[in-house]
Amino acid sequence: MKNILIVGASKGMGLALANLMNDHYKLYTISRTMTTELSLLHTEHTLCNVVTDSLDGIQIPDILHGVVYCPGSINLKPFNRLSEEDYLQDFQQNLLGAVKILKACLPSLKRANGAGVVLYSTVAAKVGMPFHASVAASKAAVEGFARSIAAEWASSNIRVNVIAPSLTDTPLAAALLNTPEKKEGAAKRHPLQIIGTANDMANMTEFLLSDKSNFITGQVISIDGGMGALKV
Repeated sequence: MKNILIVGASKGMGLALANLMNDHYKLYTISRTMTTELSLLHTEHTLCNVVTDSLDGIQIPDILHGVVYCPGSINLKPFNRLSEEDYLQDFQQNLLGAVKILKACLPSLKRANGAGVVLYSTVAAKVGMPFHASVAASKAAVEGFARSIAAEWASSNIRVNVIAPSLTDTPLAAALLNTPEKKEGAAKRHPLQIIGTANDMANMTEFLLSDKSNFITGQVISIDGGMGALKV
């Protein structure tokens, strides 16, 4: 049974992934809080904020077949209202937390003789959107980081890929989707006229961690209802 570490597993995409993988993988999970939904799963869990806390106490198995870094931010403001602190917080949450956890996990990933890493970006790193300057900058940094370490770790048979969603129906996006009118408006911005779900992201993430994706690395995969590629 493969060992998989999910960072940010208490809700949203991380929880959907933990639910999906619970019966077929040995899960190690990290989150800032423990939720009832996560407590019902079979995981080795550590309470930790990977951005601000020491990682000395987290449980990392000697052999690790996959790491998924799910924490993210949606900090939408006009450019002139974004402070330097806003940018720093987004970079710490979206990029530096991933850097920190992957540095701690690298020895265990190398021992797997075939491992996968999945990070998350956003369609806004590809498509210019107003009010996204800070989050788009940090997520674009995630994409560049992922391609670089994918090249560096390929000789160790560690694959690194990125999923770039559009607005997805998760607790993180609750304020943007908290009325039927907002949901309808968000759906209409997508060529498919629907909103993505956490399960959509979880399904692709599991695929990228599985042996079915052994020949895929260094990719940014858009799961965005066509928003990043189509004009209809």
